[in-house]
Amino acid sequence: MSAALLLTVVAGYFLLLFGVARWAARRGGAADNDSFFIGNRRSPWLLVAFGMIGTSLSGVTFISVPGSVGAGQFGYLQIALGQFVGYALIAFVLLPLYYALRVTSIYELLAARLGGEAQRSGALFFVVSRLLGATARLYLVGRVLHDGVLQPLVPFELPFAVTAAVLVGVVFLYTIEGGVKAIVWTDTLQTSGMLIGLLASAAWVLQALQMDIGQAWAAMGELGLNRVWQHDPDAPSFWAKQLLAGVAIAVAMTGLDQEMMQKNLSVQRLADAQRNVLLMSTLMLGVVFLFLWLGGLLHLFAARTGLAARGDSLFPAVVLGHLPLLAQVVFVLALVSALLPSADGALTALTASTCLDLLRSQTRAEAERTRLRRRVHRLYALAFLALVLLFRWLDDPSMIQLILKLAGYTYGPLLGLFLFALLAQARRLRPAGVLPVALLAPLACGVIDAHQAALLGSYRIGLEMLLLNALFTLGGLWLVSRKAS
Repeated sequence: MSAALLLTVVAGYFLLLFGVARWAARRGGAADNDSFFIGNRRSPWLLVAFGMIGTSLSGVTFISVPGSVGAGQFGYLQIALGQFVGYALIAFVLLPLYYALRVTSIYELLAARLGGEAQRSGALFFVVSRLLGATARLYLVGRVLHDGVLQPLVPFELPFAVTAAVLVGVVFLYTIEGGVKAIVWTDTLQTSGMLIGLLASAAWVLQALQMDIGQAWAAMGELGLNRVWQHDPDAPSFWAKQLLAGVAIAVAMTGLDQEMMQKNLSVQRLADAQRNVLLMSTLMLGVVFLFLWLGGLLHLFAARTGLAARGDSLFPAVVLGHLPLLAQVVFVLALVSALLPSADGALTALTASTCLDLLRSQTRAEAERTRLRRRVHRLYALAFLALVLLFRWLDDPSMIQLILKLAGYTYGPLLGLFLFALLAQARRLRPAGVLPVALLAPLACGVIDAHQAALLGSYRIGLEMLLLNALFTLGGLWLVSRKAS
């Protein structure tokens, strides 16, 4: 693929994205703060459901899940099955609460149940969680795009900072005005691009292997690639741990995440928002299986050709080194499509939560709210760029495991806060104790994680660290609370 062709294709895609964002932002009236934060509560639920697939999966799934099959087989499906249950809890427990309170930020529920300090603490942990998660995802796909696609095509050393700045700049420009109202539509476009790339790539690799679906599945079985269930109770990937972790990840990273829930809250009726989550969860399960299937095909191809690439580098190495030009173009477009939905939603949600929960902008005049929102949006764009460059310096070989591990520490206190709000309504928190408890819980988990062998013997904590963190937070909040008078 030539550099000119690549730049033309990507530039054309970005122009299409800007056009859709501009049209969506002005659809039904000029963009304002209400449309930025919750889309005036008029978003079509079917589009929200489809677009949320791209946000939930992101570039990490697109690159890391196929690459993880060599080490973990189809074990990631255990987590996906647990998430399916977690999405049902979101639909029938959390969404009715959010709609009953007519919240714009979901952390307003914490204020209603536990007071303003709980709201601010919840928002703070969301900001940290989403900043780290979104920028790690953005870095992963930016790294593949830069190292695997751009750098080999240009005749000079291209700094990674330039690629990162362009990507962050694109996301900033098409979200600055429209917010949620725009990204409901742009995420639909991008999810379509990602799924087309997934299906097309699988078809091309299957053709290159000269196998049909049945033959490929049998070959995966011979190499042990398509094994789903892990039955060793001491292993971090034990099926019961993974299923439980999947439930907790879905509830914490979707149901308690302003980025994900702001799209649901942009739907007018509760029933439609519930349909959105249930449809999205069903489609997600199928899409995750397809990514694992693609991973199996890629590992079969690597075994047959002697390709040394593994992990996150496998997918781009196969496509860009061994498949035809059209497959490479589709891959690049799908890669960009997978990159942007999690970044645009995160940038918008971080702006919303900071303005509404931390700065209480809803008490100000509309013009002042708009100026504050734009300043916060710009600052978060700069923070995105700085953290992407930090991840470049760290350069972890498997970003999906890093992101899930980080989530255990940052989303755990958030889950604990919401559990306390739902289960301990007869108790009242001492405001000064909320943030210290939320900070001490992940610190205690870190100590346990560092000394697992001494404390737990052969047992190893995996993704259930998120639940342990939440339980420590819940217990700590109970200790600093008192019975309601």
